[in-house]
Amino acid sequence: MYILGINAYHGDAAACLLRDGILLNAVEEERFRRIKHWAGFPEEAIRFCLRDAGISVQDVDYITIGRNPSAHLLKKLIGSVYRLPNSRFMADRLQNLQQVVSVKSHIAHMFGLSEVQLRPQFRHIEHHRSHLASAFFPSPFEEAALISIDGFGDYTSVMMGVGRGREIRILQSITYPHSLGIFYTAFTQFLGFHHYGDEYKVMGLAPYGEPRLMAVLRKVIEPVAHGKFMLHTKYFGHTRVGVRMTWNGGAPALGCLYTDALVQLLAPYGKPRRPDEPITTFHQDLAASVQCMTEDIILHMLHELYRRTHIKNLCVAGGVAQNSVAMGKMRLRTDFENIYLPPAAYDAGTALGSALWCYHQQLQQHDRAYIRSASLGPAYSDDLIEKLLVEKQVPYCRLEDKDQMIALTARLLADGKVVGWFQGRTEFGPRALGNRSVLVHPGRPDAKDLLNSKIKRRESFRPFAPSILKEYVAEYFEQDDDVFFMEKVFRIKSGKRAQIPAVTHVDGTGRLQTVHRDVSPLYYALIDSFRKITGLPVLLNTSFNENEPIVNTPAQALDCFLRTEMDVLVMGNCVVFRENLQRR
Repeated sequence: MYILGINAYHGDAAACLLRDGILLNAVEEERFRRIKHWAGFPEEAIRFCLRDAGISVQDVDYITIGRNPSAHLLKKLIGSVYRLPNSRFMADRLQNLQQVVSVKSHIAHMFGLSEVQLRPQFRHIEHHRSHLASAFFPSPFEEAALISIDGFGDYTSVMMGVGRGREIRILQSITYPHSLGIFYTAFTQFLGFHHYGDEYKVMGLAPYGEPRLMAVLRKVIEPVAHGKFMLHTKYFGHTRVGVRMTWNGGAPALGCLYTDALVQLLAPYGKPRRPDEPITTFHQDLAASVQCMTEDIILHMLHELYRRTHIKNLCVAGGVAQNSVAMGKMRLRTDFENIYLPPAAYDAGTALGSALWCYHQQLQQHDRAYIRSASLGPAYSDDLIEKLLVEKQVPYCRLEDKDQMIALTARLLADGKVVGWFQGRTEFGPRALGNRSVLVHPGRPDAKDLLNSKIKRRESFRPFAPSILKEYVAEYFEQDDDVFFMEKVFRIKSGKRAQIPAVTHVDGTGRLQTVHRDVSPLYYALIDSFRKITGLPVLLNTSFNENEPIVNTPAQALDCFLRTEMDVLVMGNCVVFRENLQRR
């Protein structure tokens, strides 16, 4: 049985394919379109998933989408009537609804078929049920407490539940207009970060400040009984004009989410920042306060979830689950002992979640597989890579085997070189995890400034992440959990920070990836070879891109390498040295 899952007409469009409940592949549309958070229809992702499995759309049994226009229909209608004077909002909602329900016609048109000829059945799965399924069914747990937290999806911002075997039972939800995701995004905009998906910048800025504005933020959002919270809506525009999302050319953009009332509330301390203005102490303190309040609200919900379930296992999904700082504190500050997040906790993951909900919850099928690897996208052979380099007249050397390539790359990294690393399948999710990465010696003291200014070209306050061999996590970090997808931030032990300054944030933390020999054998071998030379079982790992989606193809990797200042490019067994380019 094949199930094709998609996320469409929303940020982070994506597709995946299940065969008998096992995930074969998954990829975001942005990797093909080269526009961050592509929000249209995932046509190229769908074509890849089918081609990779060697099947046609007519071999698929079900096609699922993680949106259900009929979910909470009465609440949606009441909310729409409340905003009836806003014709622009109504037009946006109607257009989006029409697109969601037209998925069948779009897929039929893709493959030159009529809707009648199209064999698969279509299933619309509620947004947060898709999130919960994306977290529970790939987890190692037979039983777990579940929570999904984001902006809004099908009128809901939080959903809690319990997963047992092949079944998920919903416990409670938090619905419109109360949203922790809206809270965080509104302040992201207030702080001058206006692009869709910029919330991680606030998280990176927060450690530079102090949470001095918590008393003010308690007037904006507050916890209430039964693990819920209340957003004071006069400070937010979504109750009046909705959450307006547009996507010109596939790039999603949100309208302003905060009101003049919020500007006035914060006026004694500072004003909204324009993107071209410098960051001040006020901005740092506001970021710290927003992060602290977000963590407090998450913990408030988790305490209630544990009180109701008394289950030690926890699965988390939704856009707010991308807040890796908060995720790293959950085991320390709650009674949960084992925590799993999927490779794509944000909306791209609803493609997987909707397919899994259909397979387990609706079709009552049993097969489950623990997902520990995000290597689910396209891969390219050495012959194809070599052909590209020849066509582009780029000097290179092709090594005989992987062992030679690993040994050479480890030595280059030990010597302080910045290496573009392109191996295996593209990762599914927001992180480069050793397949599409830029790698650097973590002990290089100037690595942050070099990467920020000459390669990544991004804000100087943003940290870089460590990839560490699983066996050494307890030696370097204060927590020793598995972190397969770089989804949690842990404190680095004080005695180790000076050894790895390039991956130690200003507050002594690092958003780590634990690298396992059986999950990522090639990447593990590289780090282990580097360890034997330097004594450090850690590499600085940042995504292979320059203000664009992570590279997907060899051509994209080569282009990024040529326009930045990396020293070496390693694609498969082919190695390109910048110094050789300069001699051409």
